[in-house]
Amino acid sequence: MYDKGLPYKFVVSGSGSMELKEKIHESLAGRKRVFELSTISLWEFVQYKTAYAYEEKLPAFFELEEHKAELMLQEYLAYGGYPRVVIERQGREKLLLMNEIYDSYLRKDIAWLLKLDRADVFTTLIRLCAHSCGAILNYSTLAADAGLSVPTLKKYLWYAEQTYVIKRIAPFFRNKRKEIKKSPTIYFTDLGLRNFALNLFGHDVHAIGAGRLFQNLVFLILRDVLRNAFFSIYYWRTSDQAEVDFVIQGRESIIPLEVKYSHLKRETISRSLRSFIEAYKPAVAFVVNLNYERVVRLNQTTVKFLPYYKLYSEEFR
Repeated sequence: MYDKGLPYKFVVSGSGSMELKEKIHESLAGRKRVFELSTISLWEFVQYKTAYAYEEKLPAFFELEEHKAELMLQEYLAYGGYPRVVIERQGREKLLLMNEIYDSYLRKDIAWLLKLDRADVFTTLIRLCAHSCGAILNYSTLAADAGLSVPTLKKYLWYAEQTYVIKRIAPFFRNKRKEIKKSPTIYFTDLGLRNFALNLFGHDVHAIGAGRLFQNLVFLILRDVLRNAFFSIYYWRTSDQAEVDFVIQGRESIIPLEVKYSHLKRETISRSLRSFIEAYKPAVAFVVNLNYERVVRLNQTTVKFLPYYKLYSEEFR
């Protein structure tokens, strides 16, 4: 239909992306533009909650209304960004809605795609991934815990990624002897879904690993703001345990980014970030935290301490 040259635009939408890919083999290469519509971002969430009163001045809200902003952050970390869940006010109803989303995904989408007789096998895998969120993945250990072979595990993880439940990020490495270069880390595309997999949906975030949730949130923000910027996101870890949460690689630059779920009061640069700066000498590095903003120099590198909400600003980009 498209190739007939008709004076129309076609907008093809739907959540069954994998089903479409399984059945349609024409790629439309060079004739299409693909848009990935994620769940509601933190930025959109806060705009909605403030009735769009701040519009393009949203950072001012975080600075002027610190207590309200903290409550909104906690709510987003606990419930995530599925639209129907966001607009529902009752906690009990939010839980029922998330149960429906989770159940439909596992029993309809995945069970059909993988031809599973028992959806609980995949459920177990998703729960284990939720436990390992932000940690380096060990395929052998995860396969043994899930009761799967390693090839089957990798197949299931691929489907979980293609159906927008998880996202794997690869390690950044140049020194092949010292750096871990094969195992990815996993993040969830929605925090509420991650919490639901652990039966912790809507719980107080400090009781369910606030640090890991916040790190996952920062990943989602980075993916959002860098979506069309031709940057890739990695993590970095050496064999002697030096680790940087994210490394953003562009065509000519690399930017390390460390995440701290804390209210910092002074500039503290970790041993791991110092190691990365010493090894790669990036022009700029970031320490993302809850509230602290300051710029310092470490050798030839500018280290910026930045509140998480300013990742959306032009200052970060």
